[in-house]
Amino acid sequence: MDSWRARAACQDVDPDLFFPVGTGAPALMQVEEAKEVCRRCPVREECLRWAMDDSRQVTGVWGGLDEGERQSLKRRARRRANRSD
Repeated sequence: MDSWRARAACQDVDPDLFFPVGTGAPALMQVEEAKEVCRRCPVREECLRWAMDDSRQVTGVWGGLDEGERQSLKRRARRRANRSD
């Protein structure tokens, strides 16, 4: 296990919180609740990096970002990389 995980704010939280099902109001509320846990997490950046680079997580809330937010971040990074080529 990565050492950062032992310090994660979500250690004692039901993992299902970070994987809402659907797109309706209950799922959106669940995403916000998961992000609230992430906001107080001391290893948020490590979590996000792991989710995006190391394991390429597609679903769930990781490092305080949902699927769409992570995709947007990846697109912006690609655009910046293409401009600097």
